[in-house]
Amino acid sequence: MAPGCADKRGGPIPYGVSTFGVPDSPAVIPLEAGYKIAPMDTLSVKVFKMPDLSGDYEVDLTGQVSLPLIGSVSAADLTTTQLDDALTRKLGEKYLENPDVSVGIKSSTRRNLTVDGAVNKAGSFALNGPTTLMQAVALAGGTGPDANPRRVAIFRSISGKRQAAAFDLTSIRRGEAEDPQVYAGDIVVIDGSSVKAIQKQLLNGLPILSIFSPF
Repeated sequence: MAPGCADKRGGPIPYGVSTFGVPDSPAVIPLEAGYKIAPMDTLSVKVFKMPDLSGDYEVDLTGQVSLPLIGSVSAADLTTTQLDDALTRKLGEKYLENPDVSVGIKSSTRRNLTVDGAVNKAGSFALNGPTTLMQAVALAGGTGPDANPRRVAIFRSISGKRQAAAFDLTSIRRGEAEDPQVYAGDIVVIDGSSVKAIQKQLLNGLPILSIFSPF
C-alpha cells in the first residue's frame, strides 16, 4: 500500500454533498435508434481491410476515444453514425483512401453502473433496485489493496452536463456520513496508486464546490 494513500482525504472534488442531484433519466430507446455515446462506453470499430485499426476501444471519462494513427477523438454525445463520419474524415485526411469505417456499441454505461479505479473487480453492473455507493463498491469486489477509500468520486450526467462529486467511503462505513444512492449511468472511481492517468487527473482537477460540479 502506498504510504499515506489509504488514510487521507485529498483533492478538490467536494465532500459531504447532501445536494447531489438525481441524474438525468436515460432515454428508453434502442441503441440503434440514435443512442448517444457516453464516457466509459466500449466501442467496436471496424476499418475495412485494416485489422490493425479495428478493435474495441473504451471512451475515457472526458469523452475521448483514442485510436491508432489519428489519436484522440471526441466521442461522447455523438451517435455511432456521427462518430463513424468523424473517423472516416480523419482517416481519409492523411492515411487512407476512401476508408470504410463502421462503429458499434459493445457495452453501454448508460444502461449499467460502472465501478473503476482501485477495486478488485472493476466493471459494469446491472442495477436491479435501489443501490448505494457502498453496495456499488461491493459489486466490484471491494476496494483494492492500493485504494484510498477516503477519496471516491461519482461521475454522472445532470441536466445534460457531466458532473462529479467526491465521497469519503471510510466515513460512510463508520456511519459518520450518508451513503449516497447511485444510479444506472453513474461512473464510480475509487482513488489509488493504480488508477488510470486520466482518472487521476480528473480526481485532482475538479473545483472545490459544495455541490456536484461540471468537469
